[in-house]
Amino acid sequence: MSDRRREPGKFDLVISGGGMVGAALGCGLAEQGFSVALIELHPPQTEWPADEVDLRVSALTRFSQRLLQELGVWERMTEMRVSPYREMRVWDEAGRGTIHFDAADIGEPDLGHIVENRVTRLALWERLGQLDGVELIFPDAVEKMELLGDQRRLVLSSGRQFDTGLLVVAEGANSPIREMAAISSSGWAYDQHAIVATVWPEQHHGEVARQRFMATGPLALLPIDDGRCSIVWSTSPAEAERLMALDDASFCQALTQASQRVLGGITRVGPRAVFPLRLRHADHYVLPGLALVGDAAHGIHPLAGQGVNLGFLDAAELMEVLVAARKAGRPLGSMATLRRYERARKGANMAMLGAMDLFKRLFSNHNRPLALIRNLGLDLADAAGPLKRLAIRRAMGLGAGTRY
Repeated sequence: MSDRRREPGKFDLVISGGGMVGAALGCGLAEQGFSVALIELHPPQTEWPADEVDLRVSALTRFSQRLLQELGVWERMTEMRVSPYREMRVWDEAGRGTIHFDAADIGEPDLGHIVENRVTRLALWERLGQLDGVELIFPDAVEKMELLGDQRRLVLSSGRQFDTGLLVVAEGANSPIREMAAISSSGWAYDQHAIVATVWPEQHHGEVARQRFMATGPLALLPIDDGRCSIVWSTSPAEAERLMALDDASFCQALTQASQRVLGGITRVGPRAVFPLRLRHADHYVLPGLALVGDAAHGIHPLAGQGVNLGFLDAAELMEVLVAARKAGRPLGSMATLRRYERARKGANMAMLGAMDLFKRLFSNHNRPLALIRNLGLDLADAAGPLKRLAIRRAMGLGAGTRY
């Protein structure tokens, strides 16, 4: 199925993958006058019960919010549901170390928003359907690819075939095209699985995001606007298997204990899911006529909720690079163009991946001396006024270096 296009079979670029990052990139480029084909195997869910919360949520930063506002989708997202959090509290099970972030300290109304992934994706797809020069091709996927001169020839599962000067790969962590292009990646599996669910605590969360670090992994309690919380509970694979096998009442009891009753007892839990955690980073982001964005380029531990925010930063940077290339008359898929994107994003992404990996290793262990050090570090960071305020702004994506 597809919608309108500018010129039959001719596109400035093709995006493979219509998740949040690929759809945002498509919107931004179409608004800049590029003709875009977006190929997606699984179109977004278009309706769901009003009281149901998606198992997959993201903590969107202020940068991501501004990007989505400029793309014209934030208002639609708020109609469906976005849940602001104004404070964040982090503490360690192995001591009294704690740190508290408050949006009021930097004069902001909130630190960010917890948003269901399906909300963001649907709003972006609705916007794509309103833009000229966009063709949505679904359900379909790139089955074969070859480089012919300065063009990439794509053959889709449906049999459709066309050439493009630039293919942007936004297919997620298990990208088939990344494998076709023989782009290797480095990384490792963590000894943790993450359990996600929606829970009902006895007490209202007060628009505060909470995270407790435990030896087996962090537990995050993310506020939903009606008082519920979305949880991301990272723990050992064996413990995750045990927790998933519990009935709802027993799981709620285990979660109440793990959260130290910070919101009272957990009275109810919705459907649960579990997924393994790993770090992954592509050795190259670009090849002639091809660029990786989002999870196709990098995968990160969820303890700081930065995954999709890094993807939106990729998308914003690539938009700016392609607009500049068009103004300068450079081919969009040339290495001279694409290396500018890679230079801008690869180092920043590596730094964030490294920082989250360090945090994971520092906090997810039974080492008593490390516990003393990290608790002292939390307390010192909490007392470091100007530095803490700077850290808050950086975590929100403010000053990220793009026009958003």
